[in-house]
Amino acid sequence: MIKQPRQLLLAAAIAMALGTTSFGAIAATASQEVTNARQETQIWTTYALSPYLRANDLKVTVENGKATLTGHVAEDVNKDLANEIALGVKGITEVDNQIVVDADYQPAKPGTERSFGETIDDASITAAIKSKLMWGKSTDGMSTNVDTKYGRVTLRGTAQTAAERDLAGRIAKNTQGVVAVDNQIKVNALKPTMAESGKNMADEAGDDISDSWITTKVKSTLLYSSNVAGTAIDVTTNNGVVSLSGQVNNGAERDLAIELAQNVRGVKSVQSKELMF
Repeated sequence: MIKQPRQLLLAAAIAMALGTTSFGAIAATASQEVTNARQETQIWTTYALSPYLRANDLKVTVENGKATLTGHVAEDVNKDLANEIALGVKGITEVDNQIVVDADYQPAKPGTERSFGETIDDASITAAIKSKLMWGKSTDGMSTNVDTKYGRVTLRGTAQTAAERDLAGRIAKNTQGVVAVDNQIKVNALKPTMAESGKNMADEAGDDISDSWITTKVKSTLLYSSNVAGTAIDVTTNNGVVSLSGQVNNGAERDLAIELAQNVRGVKSVQSKELMF
C-alpha cells in the first residue's frame, strides 16, 4: 500500500527535475530570442529614421549577435552605412551584409501614408518650431498651432500684429527639414491677456531670465535653423547681452544669426564682431 505512492513520488520528483532543466533551457532560449528581436528592432528603427536608407527595401535578422542584412540600395555608400549602423548596436559582433548594390534600383516612392521615419521627422519639425515660438520675444504669447506633413508646415492661430505673424512664418521657414510654410495666422489686435502682460513685464525686467537660460535657447535656436551653421557659432551671455563668435558662410547667414538671437526672450542686445565670414 505504501510502495506505489513512493514510486509515484519518485516519478514525480524525476519529472520535476526534468521539468526544471527544460524550463531553464526554455528560459535561456526565450531570453536570447528577446535579445535578437530587440537588436533587430533597433537596427531597423535606425534605418527607418535615416534619410539615406528609409526608402530602401532592407531587411534585418539577428541570431546570437550576428546580423544578416538583405535588400537593395543604389550606392555602395548606403550599403556601408547600413553595415556600420548594425555594428553600432550593442551586442552585435558580426554582420553578414548581403545587401545588393544596384545602380538602377529605384527606392520606393512615398505613398499616401507617411512612413515611420517621415512621421518622426515631421514631429521633430513641429516640436522645434513650437519651441522657438515659445521662447521668442514676440511670439511666445501667440496662439499658434503648428502642423507638419512631409516637411510642409501649416501655421494657424492669432497674432496681435502683422509683424508677429510674419516673424512666426520666418522662424518656421528657417527650421531644419522644412520644405514650405503655409502661414494662416490671423492678425487679431486685441488687448494683451494677463499672461501676455506678465511676459512683457518679465521682458522689460530682463534680470528674471538667467544668462545660462538665454545661452541655451540661443544655441538651440541656431541649431534648429536650416540657414545657419549653428554648430560653428559660439554663444555667451553676460547680463542679457549675447556675444556670437565663430564662422558663417556669408553676410546673409550672419544677419540671420543675429536676428534669431535677438528674438530670444531676455536678450538685451547682440554683439557679433567676432562672427566672421
